[in-house]
Amino acid sequence: MPINVTIDADELRALRAIREEHDALQSERDGLRSALRLVTAERDLAEERLRAYRRELFGAKSEARASDQPGLFNEAEVLGANATPAQEDTPETRIAAHTRKKRGHRKPLDPNLPREVVRHELPEAERFCNHDGHALVEIGVETSEQLDVIPEQLRVIQHQRVKYACPCCDLGIKVTPAPLRIIPRGLLTESALAWVASGKYQFGMPIYRQAVLLRRFGGDISSNTLAASMVRVGLATQPVINLMRDALLDADVIYCDETTFQVLKEDGRKPQTKSYLWSQMT
Repeated sequence: MPINVTIDADELRALRAIREEHDALQSERDGLRSALRLVTAERDLAEERLRAYRRELFGAKSEARASDQPGLFNEAEVLGANATPAQEDTPETRIAAHTRKKRGHRKPLDPNLPREVVRHELPEAERFCNHDGHALVEIGVETSEQLDVIPEQLRVIQHQRVKYACPCCDLGIKVTPAPLRIIPRGLLTESALAWVASGKYQFGMPIYRQAVLLRRFGGDISSNTLAASMVRVGLATQPVINLMRDALLDADVIYCDETTFQVLKEDGRKPQTKSYLWSQMT
């Protein structure tokens, strides 16, 4: 049997005052937590800048790995020692009358990313009120977001060059010309070449590892083929490099860094010969 509780106006006002005080305390607590996270992040950034300054000032002038640099295999354990796993993003709750904003100040996911809506509904047997048995009606949805990653997807682009012939003679035959490519008759598309180049020269992934990754998704391409393709791409982009070099020389000030290293196999030079690499920028 339900129990009816009757309260007067004064008690109702008192309950509302308690509720408003609780909400104010909760809001103040959330603000203090956000401020604490911000101060902690600024402290960590300042400590990192101080360590970088000390390494630059007192560290050995070599390419040796720093003692505090995360290792190759324990990187997750080192970087995640004082961190927490990312939780799903809950931007807002939609209700029939209004939209309730989320609490917290975590950076939301990029709104320009494509969205796939997955709708979760109660089973038909559970869409009834537990108190009076009436059928429940939908009043809104609670939305949360997670970042999903689609692994590399390989596809084959088949070029069909249409052939035309004259119906009256055997001489009037024409074939649609092949599209222009960076590497003539190359096996990889320009998009695939850009993927290999960015993985190698921007993210530091060796070519042989990229070959293994492609093979995992069905692309059986040898590392020698990928390496030769990168050499051909470098030759094809030489005009752009020349233009960048001209723009560099037109600058008033040029910064230059010189690094020495050894080339094991170079025509006419011993493996112990010192070689130089220069990095320049405006």
